[in-house]
Amino acid sequence: MEYAQTQFSGCRPPSPSSLGAGLRLALALGTAALALPSTAAQAAGTLAGTDIVNVAQATYDSPEGGTPITIDSNKVTIKVDELLDVTVVSSDPGDVASAPGLSAQVLSYQVTNSGNGSEAFTLSADTAKPGDEFDSVFEQTILDSNGNGVYDPGVDTLYTPGTNDPVLAPDESIAVFILSTIPAAAGDGDRAEIELSAVANTGHGTPGTIFAGQGDGGGDAVIGSTGARDADSGFFVIQASDVTLTKSATITDPFGGAQPVPGAVILYQLVATTVGSGDLVNLVISDDIPAETTYRSGTITLEGAPLGDADNDGDAGSFADDSIAVALGTVPGGQTRTITFQVTVD
Repeated sequence: MEYAQTQFSGCRPPSPSSLGAGLRLALALGTAALALPSTAAQAAGTLAGTDIVNVAQATYDSPEGGTPITIDSNKVTIKVDELLDVTVVSSDPGDVASAPGLSAQVLSYQVTNSGNGSEAFTLSADTAKPGDEFDSVFEQTILDSNGNGVYDPGVDTLYTPGTNDPVLAPDESIAVFILSTIPAAAGDGDRAEIELSAVANTGHGTPGTIFAGQGDGGGDAVIGSTGARDADSGFFVIQASDVTLTKSATITDPFGGAQPVPGAVILYQLVATTVGSGDLVNLVISDDIPAETTYRSGTITLEGAPLGDADNDGDAGSFADDSIAVALGTVPGGQTRTITFQVTVD
């Protein structure tokens, strides 16, 4: 009881029983305070390296009356360890449409530090996941430099593992883009899975594993519920398209027959059919006027509707340089367009 006597020199010291009861109560309250949950807004709670300081108190009435006497316990300081956690999610709203043979095709992801300390993460992409219809060819992993969540060629940063691993504060996120080439052999409707994984550089593994002294702020680092490693997948889907073109001819001769004699009229019919799940963009059907024939002015039709011959008359048809053309624009897969025109046998 030297400490108590020193604190209360000149006063009658409290009895051991009364002081012990008071200390036990105050220390119990202090221990309960240590167990209260943190109200910090961080994903994994209080920031790593934060000191939790607690001092218990004992208070009792002075034997002489007047102001109660209070004594403090020793100070207990606990440094909050770093919890290692990370989450990875695909940022694309669904499968990203692509086509065979295209390069620099982009899938988007978001990597978030869900731990309570600043941490660097190593990223890796896997384009050879089992169970999909084809594998894309990995090109690059890109970090979103300007934070707009959109891949900007020439602006965003090429990621090199071990060189510029993203360092994220608690709750901080970064957009990551994986660029791939679609193989020419990929078929319409085929899907490819690409997985992005992120691993805490301090370490990963079984939740609860401790890395002594390696935590942000000077404490230990403890693997959280994610194992300090997470991954998610995005998908490409092939929306291929093509067109078949079938041509036929109907002859009407001057005598009411169907012989290709001079003066006979040939009606050519072109049937364009788009196939696949994608769109054909800027589809144009053209046909050269055959030798030994003369184009009959104003005879181009599209779906039975007449088209003009001039290139600038506001419709899809034109005749120039002994060739007819019909600009169909963007045509979805699975549709048909029928074009006709007439010539006269010279």
